[in-house]
Amino acid sequence: MKREEVDQHTRARPVVRHSYQSGRASSIERGDDCYDSPPVAVYALLKVERLPQRIWEPACGKGNIVLPLRAAGHNVVATDLNDRGCPDSLNGVDFLLPCRRISDAVITNPPFALAEKFVATALERAPLVIMLLRLAFMESERRSYLLDTGKLARVHVFARRLPMMHRAGWQGPRASSAMALAWFVWDRHHKGAATIDRISWEATQ
Repeated sequence: MKREEVDQHTRARPVVRHSYQSGRASSIERGDDCYDSPPVAVYALLKVERLPQRIWEPACGKGNIVLPLRAAGHNVVATDLNDRGCPDSLNGVDFLLPCRRISDAVITNPPFALAEKFVATALERAPLVIMLLRLAFMESERRSYLLDTGKLARVHVFARRLPMMHRAGWQGPRASSAMALAWFVWDRHHKGAATIDRISWEATQ
């Protein structure tokens, strides 16, 4: 992968601190807003979506989304604001800053507090946008400009909640997530209402 494929932006934005479960840890204890995606979520996505060859993962973390996609034969450009250990990734890249589009799809588990901004930015840069989001993302009137334009094509809801996405560095017990999550799929060529289905991550293990 050539570094010039991506416009790198080293100007740091303020670190966003948030927890998937409020009250469980202070912002200092939580550190950066990084929750690793379980790879089984990606395997489940691959069973229900036909993905293009070129994909951008702009919040790649350790590579839990990147590596399964690459293993499936996709050319994934992996970037992140911080270096969290994802192989063959570009760090210091702020997805929310101006940048030319480099892929046919953006697929990521965006930072919790910046999910809406990540979706809006991705829709400007790729014809296919797939985000792992809380199911509650559907509820907000404020997000109508993302949800009610006819471009939200599919919502793949996990029939059983995913294994817990613990914050980076978590050493405690692993448990089922308290969050209901789904893959949200926006397609620039889609028109009309979104379809909603239920998918299983357990069948991919």
